[in-house]
Amino acid sequence: MRDMPELPDITVYLEALERRVAGQVLEKIRLENIFVLRTAVPPIDSLEKRRVVALRRIGKRIACGFEGERWLVLHLMIAGRLQWAEAGVKPKNVNALAHFSFPNGTLTLTEAGTKRRASLHVLDGEAALRAIDPGGIDVLAGSTEEFGAALTRENHTLKRSLTDPHLFSGIGNAYSDEILHAAKLSPVMLTPKLSAAEIARLQVAVKEVLGAWTERLRREAGGKFPAKVTAFHAGMAVHGKFGQPCPVCGTTVQRIRYAENEVNYCPRCQTGGKLLADRSLSRLLKQDWPRTIEEAEARPRSGR
Repeated sequence: MRDMPELPDITVYLEALERRVAGQVLEKIRLENIFVLRTAVPPIDSLEKRRVVALRRIGKRIACGFEGERWLVLHLMIAGRLQWAEAGVKPKNVNALAHFSFPNGTLTLTEAGTKRRASLHVLDGEAALRAIDPGGIDVLAGSTEEFGAALTRENHTLKRSLTDPHLFSGIGNAYSDEILHAAKLSPVMLTPKLSAAEIARLQVAVKEVLGAWTERLRREAGGKFPAKVTAFHAGMAVHGKFGQPCPVCGTTVQRIRYAENEVNYCPRCQTGGKLLADRSLSRLLKQDWPRTIEEAEARPRSGR
């Protein structure tokens, strides 16, 4: 199973980049696939000879700030990954889309498979950077009131709302499964039906799950550049565990699939022992979920 890197994975990537490229001058850019670049102005070579002065997470994107208020924004999507080769070591060219050479090493953007979804954007100024931000709240810093307001702003299933980048920043398919399992809430429960206690419980689960996984991935990296980044991990409770026993109660983990989306859940812990029928839910999911990741991120922001 392969999922888009989410908040914990992007955070650990950013920490690794901070140690390697912050304060460094970007010497050379080499594009192996021109289609990865989604903007023409400013030109990407205008970043060369500029120093990295900022690194930032925007949802599931990585934003690298350069002198002169220029930004390079990387969106890894599902199969995009970053590799680092120290100076003097030839960077790997398998599946490479772009190489960014610094005095101390080379950062390479790769993408497995044949679909080309990973992207690069070159932006001029803070306003242009804000314009590509879907606008979801910072789930680790927001208050219970802010969390509840975002969660109930639209009438959606919990799974959809948690993964909506316009509502919450950085949560995707994998960690939403883990969060809902920890909160003991059904993934298809409609947000207007949540009680204040359930909203508070869900917010606690969001912070605990994302915080614990960030720390775990940080330890696993051990100061090295993250390798084999994936949003599926063997230590997860339900995500990617279809047919296996729930680590809490031993009940077999179930799943629902629709288009590019998947729900993994424990019937006993989350749905009162009830199995969520694929056939009856397909209509609900068709109405409630976007068909693709691109569709989810492209829709207009919600009113705030």
